[in-house]
Amino acid sequence: MRRYLSSVLLLLLHFSSIFAQTKDFTFAWLSDTHVGGATGADDLRASVQDINTIESVAFVILSGDITELGWNAEFDTAKAILDSLKKPYYIVPGNHDTKWSESGCTRFPQVFGSDRFVFEHGGFRFIGLHEGPIMRMGDGHFAPEDLRWVDSVLAKMPDKRQPLFFVTHYPLTPGLDNWYEMTDRLSRHNTKAVLVGHGHANRKMDFEGIPGIMGRSNLRVSKPAGGYTIARVDRDSMFFFEKIVGAEISPAWHSISIRENDHRTDTTRFARTDYSVNSIYSFVKPRWTVRTGYTIAAAPVVSEEYVVVGNSSGVVECYSLEDGTRRWRFQTGASVFSTPAISEKRVVVGSSDGGIYCLEIPNGTLLWKFQTSAPVVACPTIHEGIVYIGGSDRKFRAINLRDGKLVWEFSGISAFVETKPLVHRGKIIFGAWDTYLYSLNLSNGSLAWKWSNGTPTLNLSPAACWPVAFENKVFIVAPDRAMTAFDLATGKEIWRSKAHQVREALGISVDGDRVYAKCINDTLFAFSSQSNESELVWATHCGYGYDIDPSMPMEKDGVVYFGHKNGTVFALDAKTGVIKWIHKISNTIVNTVVPMSNKRVVATDFDGNVVLLENTFKE
Repeated sequence: MRRYLSSVLLLLLHFSSIFAQTKDFTFAWLSDTHVGGATGADDLRASVQDINTIESVAFVILSGDITELGWNAEFDTAKAILDSLKKPYYIVPGNHDTKWSESGCTRFPQVFGSDRFVFEHGGFRFIGLHEGPIMRMGDGHFAPEDLRWVDSVLAKMPDKRQPLFFVTHYPLTPGLDNWYEMTDRLSRHNTKAVLVGHGHANRKMDFEGIPGIMGRSNLRVSKPAGGYTIARVDRDSMFFFEKIVGAEISPAWHSISIRENDHRTDTTRFARTDYSVNSIYSFVKPRWTVRTGYTIAAAPVVSEEYVVVGNSSGVVECYSLEDGTRRWRFQTGASVFSTPAISEKRVVVGSSDGGIYCLEIPNGTLLWKFQTSAPVVACPTIHEGIVYIGGSDRKFRAINLRDGKLVWEFSGISAFVETKPLVHRGKIIFGAWDTYLYSLNLSNGSLAWKWSNGTPTLNLSPAACWPVAFENKVFIVAPDRAMTAFDLATGKEIWRSKAHQVREALGISVDGDRVYAKCINDTLFAFSSQSNESELVWATHCGYGYDIDPSMPMEKDGVVYFGHKNGTVFALDAKTGVIKWIHKISNTIVNTVVPMSNKRVVATDFDGNVVLLENTFKE
């Protein structure tokens, strides 16, 4: 008993010493400023001026969605405004800063110095980190490289019981596909609170027993002025106040205790990743898996015995199709979000360093590099010895595959290009984030026609889907949830429908008879490519729930495959839509898959996995 009391006394003295080192302080918290939106810049400017009048504010934190679309000019505007703060600020991006990023997510760290932070104040440690998603629609996701950074920060803490605050954009709930990676880490440390944005409202939250606080958006919306949060920390508690620009600080709307060692009275846990579907279709197995350790936000390309893919570390790697062993790696100067293309034993890929690279397939030797003036996040298409690819410099190019020399260049684009272009009957079709779908003449790059859906909202552009065509028809789907068929020669609409709530995932059968489109809820559709109206061939309820991942349905040997935002690959009979099998490889976004046959398919995901799945069932 005496030994027990001594241990308790020592523990109490230890925590008393920790809190004796903490000091009272106040900071301002901004979130969801959306610079580039209607009032974003003005509201941020007003909040900065307002904060500068509050002498007690020690520093400012910003928890994401700094910009509306993550475009370079928006970051520059935000930086210019924030630099007028009289106190230091610490900042992380949100999904609006990373999804429509013309820079391949390189501009944010260039402008602000980093896209994550760690610092100490008043005896507390603050750690800030974002969750993307990088360049693709889907749930937020903690990247493997960022989780390693968090681990290194936590491991270097001299006192493992130092109280800390974690700042991020998404709430740590299943709307963030691997939320548990962070809650599990934070629960092993003296985490006092997690501060999040994204929901645009003041809200009390709980993240598996860790207190969570959502801060309001800085935007005025329908009010005369915008606002932000003032947080005050003292020895026992943390208080949260709303501050409307130009008005007095409101009474505290929430407070949490930061004194107790273990404040986790709510031990509710969300269900973890469920792989039980793999036991239902046990005949489907990974033949091999490569874990690169870096975000992969692009599809692989496969040719003969080679699998080539790029990742966020700027590396392009080639693996053996047979066993997954690495054949070679090539380092570019920045992240690679471009799906490569292969022809004539050469692979071409774009990089966020602005380069378009041509590598020799057997050994990865650089054959040529075409340098543009901005990052290249678009995917190339190779046709008859010519590489066709768009760029973030608002240009679309035709480049000779043999020597890397420019054939022609089209400059009539007003936003960046992300998609993989379609070559069909003398035309090249692609969308851009300027609301337009473009058709160029293949011979000289002149504009044949362009089309817009009629909305000025840029993030509804038909820019992420890979267009498909059959005979004289071109098909697209877009974030406005419409599917459209065009006349190839004129660009006139043949039919257009919002009846099926499609988004950005589109494919076509090998024989051209069916066009596949993935609904945002549960269903894969097959439409007739020959009809002059929206005619369903089949519709299959796949039960995947809500999904906006632009993973294109791809067919091979009578099987159509597609990926899901929660790490699942589906295989359906292409003629009937009957589900043949489902296999879960992870819990995050699966990029467009590459089918090798009706038995094999190669997939990549945001966890950095490259997987060859094999159907071992003997029919």
